[in-house]
Amino acid sequence: MTITIYHNPNCGTSRNVLAMIRASSEEPEIVEYLKTPPSRARLVELLGLMDMKPRDLLRRRGTPYDELGLDDPKWSDDELIDFMLAHPILIERPIVVTEKGAILARPSEKLRELLPEA
Repeated sequence: MTITIYHNPNCGTSRNVLAMIRASSEEPEIVEYLKTPPSRARLVELLGLMDMKPRDLLRRRGTPYDELGLDDPKWSDDELIDFMLAHPILIERPIVVTEKGAILARPSEKLRELLPEA
């Protein structure tokens, strides 16, 4: 099974999800999205795979969310994507992609939906 994790090594949930993947005897492709942010096309694709709106994928804590005024409903989906591309820390994590689909693995137990059954 091919597994990709959009990972932040400074995030406890992201580290836990990575450990869960490895415990399933899979070695994922690790994308440290703060160093290598997804392209606009890939971010839009991930949102589609997860059936999420950009606002649903915004991270508030530890980000410039409040300074940018992202609570304001005036921002369109395209504008929110622009903010996430300019400030990848705004992208909630970890995102995990497999042949079964993609999820935002928060809480980490959601990962079980995508891992192969033991």
